[in-house]
Amino acid sequence: MKRFYFLALLLFVLSNLVYAQITKVSLLTKSLLEYEKSEWDIELKEEWSNPYLQKEVALDMLLTAPSGKRLTLPCYFVAGKSGEVSTWKARFAPQEKGTYKYNFVLLKGGTIVNNAAAGSFSVKPSRRNGILHLKDNWTFQYDNGRPFRGIGENIGWESRANDDSRFFKQLHEKPKYNYEYMLRALAAHGGNYFRTWISSFNLPLDWKKGFNSTRYTATTEYFNPSAITKLDRLVELSDSLDLHMMLTLGQGAYHTRDGGFANSAADFFVNPEAKQQYRDRLRYIVARWGYSSAIGAWEFFNEVDNVQFSNKNNPIDAESIVKWHDDMSAYLKKIDPYEHLVTTSISHRDLKGLNALPNLDFNQKHIYKNTKGIPSTINKYEADFNKPYVIGEYSYEWDWSKDFNLFGKEMDSDFKRGLWYGLFSPTPILPLSWWWEYFDDRKTDEYLIRVKTISDMMLAAGKGTFKTVTSTVSSPEIETYSVKCGDQTFAYFFNTSDTAQSVNIEIDHSNAAPLKVQAYYCQSGKFNTPKNLTFTGNKVSLKGVEIAPKSDIIFIIKKAGK
Repeated sequence: MKRFYFLALLLFVLSNLVYAQITKVSLLTKSLLEYEKSEWDIELKEEWSNPYLQKEVALDMLLTAPSGKRLTLPCYFVAGKSGEVSTWKARFAPQEKGTYKYNFVLLKGGTIVNNAAAGSFSVKPSRRNGILHLKDNWTFQYDNGRPFRGIGENIGWESRANDDSRFFKQLHEKPKYNYEYMLRALAAHGGNYFRTWISSFNLPLDWKKGFNSTRYTATTEYFNPSAITKLDRLVELSDSLDLHMMLTLGQGAYHTRDGGFANSAADFFVNPEAKQQYRDRLRYIVARWGYSSAIGAWEFFNEVDNVQFSNKNNPIDAESIVKWHDDMSAYLKKIDPYEHLVTTSISHRDLKGLNALPNLDFNQKHIYKNTKGIPSTINKYEADFNKPYVIGEYSYEWDWSKDFNLFGKEMDSDFKRGLWYGLFSPTPILPLSWWWEYFDDRKTDEYLIRVKTISDMMLAAGKGTFKTVTSTVSSPEIETYSVKCGDQTFAYFFNTSDTAQSVNIEIDHSNAAPLKVQAYYCQSGKFNTPKNLTFTGNKVSLKGVEIAPKSDIIFIIKKAGK
């Protein structure tokens, strides 16, 4: 009986090996460049019921980099029918220059059933920087070692067909607020980073209908073709503008009513079929868009604590949510050959163990109505968990049922203050404001260029190194934060009061004279040379500095002649 079973199993395996075959491999890219997309079309013959499910069929590209590093690149299904010749695609961005070796393998149920002939290709250097990775709590760095700090805002979604804002419904529904306009505006204003969602109404990758948007078409396909086309364009546009996105992946269409396997949000985190569905979703996302340096980070959830407490009387067990993040972040790291950054976010309630997960590269929360608390929040969480901390959303007000125009000046001031607090705090992405349509309409977001001016100077001065130093001021109405970058010191002073302040300032600076001091006026974006300067030991003193109400100044100390 055992012998019969073994023979039957052997015949089954052999029949699959004979039938399953990769029939053609075509390199579409003429000249392969470091950090830039290259593409292959692969034709194969295999049977499946759903080509997007790994248990049915999967295609991998196995690569050996010039350094000897081995990579596994997931490939994705493009078109074709089961049992006939189908087309698949590999998208790969080399992170090394030199000669790569590769071959394609076809898998059934995780077992290799066909192996295409090996090939090789040569990669030339390019002027691009590559993918973002961890450096320290202050900065990320590209593949080529260049330091990076993110400056930008949330662009959570394109305009919806029917917005629920009481006072800004008409503004939020304007067709103008699409990626083509918003991303170009962000780049023009000096931004390099934004956060956006995959959801049922925006980039609805696995939703079939009911989008609250005219941009997407109802479908019976496993992944929505109109959403795929939009995501392709979003990534290409971001790449062309040198923008990086935190792509919020969300839960996807996990519920049984939407074609998923879970019957509730709680079930989503523990249901084995729902978890496998999510892994297949991750694999497709990495295979199709992982090549791009525009992917600044994969973010699993927007405010997972609000999902946890969606039923306040019966919240989801935090342990199951943390375990899900542990499993999925480990899996995502395993299948992403580019090692993109991975994160998730909370609104305001911590989940025990979430911030300590090893495969979440940085932690984050959202802060509303407490922008002043941004610096202390960042410092506390970094001290507690020894990894970067990011404020993924902030604003003066969160309640969209209110008329922001009644306190528009406060909204604007808060927008600006959050950016400066972030610039002088150890965070690799400056706090990202919410209410992008509102701030665009008021032209408030044009202020980003002021922050970029100083950020660029900091990065250039220290080549990505930052060290907090001390500055003092004679008035308790003035907030101050100071940072040393290389041999230059940057000190920020903000007048929190409604009256002008004339103050005396001392700034620690370890370099000996001769020194040069510049003043940067944040409101006007102009530089000037301050008066009444003295240099004593390691301190720079300024007397009678005038700071207007709710205004701020930055002093830059450098060696004379620079």
